[in-house]
Amino acid sequence: MAITYQVETQITVQEFIEVLQNSTLAERRPIEDLGRMQKMLDYANLIVTARDNGKLIGVGRAMTDYAFCTYLSDLAVDAAYQKMGVGKELLRLAKKQTPQAKLILLAAPKAVDYYPKIGMSQWEKCFYLDEVEDLE
Repeated sequence: MAITYQVETQITVQEFIEVLQNSTLAERRPIEDLGRMQKMLDYANLIVTARDNGKLIGVGRAMTDYAFCTYLSDLAVDAAYQKMGVGKELLRLAKKQTPQAKLILLAAPKAVDYYPKIGMSQWEKCFYLDEVEDLE
């Protein structure tokens, strides 16, 4: 096993979907909508990856201003490579690219206990809006 970590500007939508399917994240992403998935890649401005002999086995997809905040929208690691430090290395690589920015993410339900174990702090005051019509 020769895992390499890097920043990539382009990954294919097919390999992105495959790593989501091989992790637990596919159930919360629109993987059946290829156009939407492609936009998710196109508009991310920081993608960190882990590859085992060229095969994508982990991905972190983020939007950042490189100065104040980096929102890590996806952190997916193939289940066969989980508990080997791959996710932590992807977080480390993303943070190294944006040293001044706070790294922010919303934990998937199955990963909520993972982040405190690796040293991340939890903030309980996060809010989200799904539909504009929900605004009163």
